[in-house]
Amino acid sequence: MLGWALTFLVIAIIAAVFGFGGIASASAGIAQILFFIFLVLFIAAIVMRVVRKV
Repeated sequence: MLGWALTFLVIAIIAAVFGFGGIASASAGIAQILFFIFLVLFIAAIVMRVVRKV
């Protein structure tokens, strides 16, 4: 999932360089959403691992 977030971030940067504002903002928004989903799942996995050890 982090790979997808980075892909959309790169698309957003390239689109912004070429002046496609709508595509850049949409790609940046998608990248941001995917990154936060990744963070939530990562933290949940860490918590579950700690709980299982105990």
